[in-house]
Amino acid sequence: MTTGASTPTYPARPRRSRVRTFLPLGIAAWLVLEIWLLTLVAGAASGFAVFLLLVAGFVLGSVVIKRAGRRAFQNLNEALQRGGAPSTSGSGGNGLMMLGGLLLMIPGLLSDAVGLLLLVPPVQKAVGRYAERTFDRRIRAAAPGTLGDAFQQARMQRPDGKVVQGEVIVRDEPGGDSPREQRPPLTR
Repeated sequence: MTTGASTPTYPARPRRSRVRTFLPLGIAAWLVLEIWLLTLVAGAASGFAVFLLLVAGFVLGSVVIKRAGRRAFQNLNEALQRGGAPSTSGSGGNGLMMLGGLLLMIPGLLSDAVGLLLLVPPVQKAVGRYAERTFDRRIRAAAPGTLGDAFQQARMQRPDGKVVQGEVIVRDEPGGDSPREQRPPLTR
């Protein structure tokens, strides 16, 4: 029997993106594969050899990141001295080089292999072109609007998530010199 009260309707939850759905599963599978490879190599060679491989990967990764960072900083410095924007011709692979160095620093043989692949210039160019095409395609598919529109939308959101709709009406008084009455400030 119903009491006449309507049941509350909740808005449908937005659908999760594929990345948010499968990323944790991918990271877990990657970690299991890394540990399995480390134990496999430790069984074939020795634990000390695996330790040396991991330390060598960390050292090589830090050297690569430092070198790529210096190159990027020099490119930026030269561009600022010229008074223009940094050129992408000489520094196109700096970001991918830093990513390769980071992957080398992460303990694991699979990440080391991918990091070493990202240090090869033809692979860097291919991955860079693919990333640029994907980025351009996503930008073209994005909803039209400017960055200012995004900030305007952000300003209308209250901390609790509610949107306050309204408009400001300014009324000019004909007498201009008439004193306005003091009103208390608006508070919650």
